[in-house]
Amino acid sequence: MSRVATVLNPELTTKHQRLLLILEARGADALVLDSPAALSWFLAGARTHVSLAGTPVAHVLVHRGGACLLVFNNEAERLVAEELPAGLEIYSVPWHASLGESCARVAKERGFAQVLAEADVALELRAARAALLDVEQDRYRRLCVDTARILTDVLQGATPHDSEREIAALLAARVVGSGSDPLVVLVAGEQRLGNRHPLPTDSPVGNRMMAVLCARRDGLIVNVTRWVSFTPHTAKQRRDEEAILAVEAEILAATRPGVSLESLLPVIEQAYPRHGFAPDEIMRHHQGGPTGYAGRDPRLVPGIRDTIVAGQAFAWNPSAPGVKVEDTMLLGHEGFEVLSVDERWPSVSVAGLQRPAILEL
Repeated sequence: MSRVATVLNPELTTKHQRLLLILEARGADALVLDSPAALSWFLAGARTHVSLAGTPVAHVLVHRGGACLLVFNNEAERLVAEELPAGLEIYSVPWHASLGESCARVAKERGFAQVLAEADVALELRAARAALLDVEQDRYRRLCVDTARILTDVLQGATPHDSEREIAALLAARVVGSGSDPLVVLVAGEQRLGNRHPLPTDSPVGNRMMAVLCARRDGLIVNVTRWVSFTPHTAKQRRDEEAILAVEAEILAATRPGVSLESLLPVIEQAYPRHGFAPDEIMRHHQGGPTGYAGRDPRLVPGIRDTIVAGQAFAWNPSAPGVKVEDTMLLGHEGFEVLSVDERWPSVSVAGLQRPAILEL
């Protein structure tokens, strides 16, 4: 099956123009998009997966005149009817064929001499999708609010006798019911709070619990962490909670348009001991970074060359033993807007932003 291209809709037109800049800078004729992040970004959030752990069932060949989508024949009808935006030329290929080879064949037929792979332009692609369009920001706000409310709804009804898996099951069910994919569901009870990525077990949560949700809808990914306590806080717990919020505040203050992403590493490294944590705390867990169509796009690591821009989403997640804070935020020219907000969740004001407190039940 082949469907002739129509005029690209406004969202795809803008994204196509961003990719044209990459083609022109590289002197290339076309670019193959084949990763979940790049595909969902360019296709306005279309779901190109079947298994959450599987590879996409479609690739996009972006060229100077438009874009072709190559999709397996057993998925083509569904994607065209339910997922894909208008304006794409559709090629249906056998389910057993190689999408990469099919893209190469189409490119050759059209006389494209130089075709870029994503790996050739990874930095440029991240930059192309970094500044979210207004329509994307609206989608993101709805997803983030829905996810924050799910955490409130489920955790308000939790008891110390619930197992981590029971809490995780309730969270995952609500995420699916909201139209999102549950990409990460972590729950740690009081016996497992030393784990930074606590996959849920059958252990009861006990007197203290951390829950983490990463949900995807319209291709965008929200990242949220919340804490619950069934007993009064100790003085040390309160100090540590205030301290981790102070660390986060330093990270947010340094996250500004035009700043090198890598330049934030020493800011974070120095913030931990300044607020009473171990000098090497930054080495014990990753700190997060930009987010959007990938959980971290990219994760902050040494040597990263990205530049921060206005309109970019972030999910920083500073943590230390027994404490962590994480929300999805949108960076504007004047600072951050916290997207993953539920007014029912207790909060404290830190450096002008409302940040989540521990829910005491």
